[in-house]
Formats: sequence, structure tokens, C-alpha cells
Amino acid sequence: MFTIGDFARIGRVSIRMLRHYDSVGLLRPARVDPVTGYRYYQAAQLSRLNRLIALKDLGFTLHQVAAVLDDKVSVEELHGMLRLRQAELEAQVNRDRARLVGVEARIRLIEKEGVMPADVVVKSVPAVRVAELTGVAESYEAEHISPVIQPLYPELIKRLEKAGVTMVGPGIAYYETVPEGIKIHAAFPVAVEPSDQYDFAVVDLPAVENVATLLHHGPMDTVDASVQQLARWVEENGYRSLGYMREVYLEYGMGDPSTWVTELQEAISPS
Repeated sequence: MFTIGDFARIGRVSIRMLRHYDSVGLLRPARVDPVTGYRYYQAAQLSRLNRLIALKDLGFTLHQVAAVLDDKVSVEELHGMLRLRQAELEAQVNRDRARLVGVEARIRLIEKEGVMPADVVVKSVPAVRVAELTGVAESYEAEHISPVIQPLYPELIKRLEKAGVTMVGPGIAYYETVPEGIKIHAAFPVAVEPSDQYDFAVVDLPAVENVATLLHHGPMDTVDASVQQLARWVEENGYRSLGYMREVYLEYGMGDPSTWVTELQEAISPS
């Protein structure tokens, strides 16, 4: 048998925690000296300790831990429960990471308040024929847009290659409000006629006479600052926005995101 100190060392827990697990009935000592009150543990009890710690560290309450341990679940069942809980925690971490990115983006927005972009260009945009896939996001929040738009482009490229259709320009994204939220259009310019044989849509985007444009440099998770700068420029220069129109991905790929260049286009008219 092992003293409580030795068992704590072997099991990588504190003596205080072993005493607590004893007091709540989760892990009783194998023997308690009736004279000294010293607790002694057997090596076989490490199995229960390992399960107890794993469940607790994965967020189960001690009451839930007791229910699991006392039901004497098999190793396979316990493994499945732990994997499921692990997946839930990983999803929570990903959500928290996305929330942190959002907070950082808002900080950048605040830092750039009052800073007007010097490189806004007003121009006309010609009509363009595109092949596109679409998806619907809950809102314009990055945590809703990104999971929808990111898979669309590689899927569209795969379908274009399968159909033997060549892209003739950089990627384009545009958005529209629908009852379900925000409809995202992921597109590439093409030079083919619409056809029912394609598993993607071929549509014509109309020409726009006046568009305020701004080049955004860097990854799209920092684009909000540029979008808001463009909106301020539009208002302060006597224009009225007709809606956030398109994103044209001039330089984009698997390389360093800091090198990406996206042209933001907002249709405008005189106020």
C-alpha cells in the first residue's frame, strides 16, 4: 500500500484533493489506520483516480463524475464519452478564438476612428459575367460569414475545372439580404454562356456608373476597419451609399495573408 503522500505523487494530484475526494465519497482510501487516521491507497485505485481526473478536467461536475464512475462504464464507453467531451471543448475553444479575433478587430476599428483613407477612387465598374456558388449566413458578423464563404471558393474552383470552364479574372464576392440572413455569392469571372449542364450558376453582374473603391491590404479578418473607413469617406465627401457592393480579390491565395489585396467597392450617388 501507499501512504497518501506517495499516492498523491504517483497520481500527480495534491494530498488536499485526495482528502476532498475521500470526503465526498469519490475515492475512499483502501485502508485508514484506526489509531493514527493515516490513509493508505492501493495501486489498483490509480485506475479510478485517472478516470476521475480526466472527467473533472473535461468539465464534468463531481456529481456527474460520481455517476459515471459508480455506473462502472467500460473503457470503450468512457473513451467515447471523453472523446465527445473533448470535441465539445475544442468547439468552445474555436468559438472563443473567433470571439477574440472579433475583439481585436473592434480594437483596430476604434484605433482608426477619425483616420480617413487617402486612396479612395471613384470609378465606373463594367458589367461582368460570373460563375458562382451561394450560401446563407446568419448576419454580417465575421463569425457567421467566414464559415460560409470560405468553403465556397475551393468548391467552385473544383466544379469549374470539372466542367472545363476557365476563370478569366480574380474572385468576386457580393452580398444581399434575404429573409434567412445574408446571402453570400462567391464568384469568378468566366466567358461562357449560362447552361443547365453546369452545377454552378452563370449570371451577369450589371455595370455600375459610380463606385467608391478602396484597396484593403491584409487578411479579410481585418477588413472591417477598411469597410468603415470607406463608409466615412463616402459620407464626408457628399455621396450617398447605394449599398456595400462587391469585394474583388486582386491578390489572394495560400501565401502570407499580409500580402493579400482586396478591392472594396461601394456603389454611390450624389447626396
